[in-house]
Amino acid sequence: MIKKLQDITHKKVSAAYFDVTPPFNLQFGNLNIENTLKAKRVYLSISLPYLILGRVAFNNVVMEKPEFVYVRSPQPEAAAIPAAVSQPEVTGNNTASGRVSPKRPYLIIKQLTIKGGKINFLDQTVNRQGLKLIIKDIDFRLTNFYPLPFSAVTGFDLKARIPWQAGKEEGKIEAEGWLNYYKKNMEAVLKIDGIDGIYLYPYYSNWVDLDKARIESARLSFTSNIQGISNNVAAECHLELTDIVRRPRAEDEPEQKAAKITDKVLDIFKALNQGKIVLDFTIKTKMTRPEFGFGNIKMAFENKLNKAVGGTTMGPQDVFLLPAKIWEKAVEIGTATSKAVFGGVVAVGKEIKKTVEGTPKNEPGQK
Repeated sequence: MIKKLQDITHKKVSAAYFDVTPPFNLQFGNLNIENTLKAKRVYLSISLPYLILGRVAFNNVVMEKPEFVYVRSPQPEAAAIPAAVSQPEVTGNNTASGRVSPKRPYLIIKQLTIKGGKINFLDQTVNRQGLKLIIKDIDFRLTNFYPLPFSAVTGFDLKARIPWQAGKEEGKIEAEGWLNYYKKNMEAVLKIDGIDGIYLYPYYSNWVDLDKARIESARLSFTSNIQGISNNVAAECHLELTDIVRRPRAEDEPEQKAAKITDKVLDIFKALNQGKIVLDFTIKTKMTRPEFGFGNIKMAFENKLNKAVGGTTMGPQDVFLLPAKIWEKAVEIGTATSKAVFGGVVAVGKEIKKTVEGTPKNEPGQK
């Protein structure tokens, strides 16, 4: 089994022990896939009826203290395709050239549980050093995961923490909901408390100078209620700046324009929301191809300021963009966190499936 995992991953794989118990239960101890995954224990209960039918199904998957490694690298520029060169048309699994594309593998997971997981995330798209982000104490539960073309409701529940900086309060992540990928329906709630805006400074360093704005710390919270029907997804988002600390200006220090704009913008937001600094906006995207852009927050941010000043147009060059830019990354990281956990689990499941080569329930509210 270890040799098969090495052949599939093309990486060094080791385990302290590997057991097989009747009827077909597999267990790895201290599994280590080089630069990809470490886990204290991985338990797999395989469904024999599905295996006889040529499909791999797990009745239960348990991962104790798994540690994933994920590196986000800059995307290479796509080579331009000459206009005179036509691309073969793809229809189903067949191409115009007569070649047959590989079929999507079937993987069924009736229940998956992650206990005390961890993700080491390195974003190399920010700068040369990259921004390191750790997501720890991951407790994740996935139920009723079926591949297409089954119509099934997949439920999920996630809790985790983000240690931003040593000695600082940790962030908390919670997500729960369900999705039916066949019908393209979903419903979910995502909450992130204690986002450290200063830690995320590399993402918006080209937009604002924190020193000139005299900002020492800023913490935010984020909530999103997500509804998806027939592939159309609408996420109602709420962002709140829960804490901001300004550096006092020295007597001989000239007041910077950035600091003046910061004062004005914060005063406007507080006046509009009974002393709170909040921003509400909606993201509309597709379930099959989720996209998020700065335009969603930028428009909501500018509209709120425009209303506050009686309709006078205020562009990005006229306002302090720190709150909007931090909020953008809050949403992006929240989405990426859930996706990374879910995607990492599915990826591991696919690799296990290759080595050993239910009935769907109603959606919530249906009878």
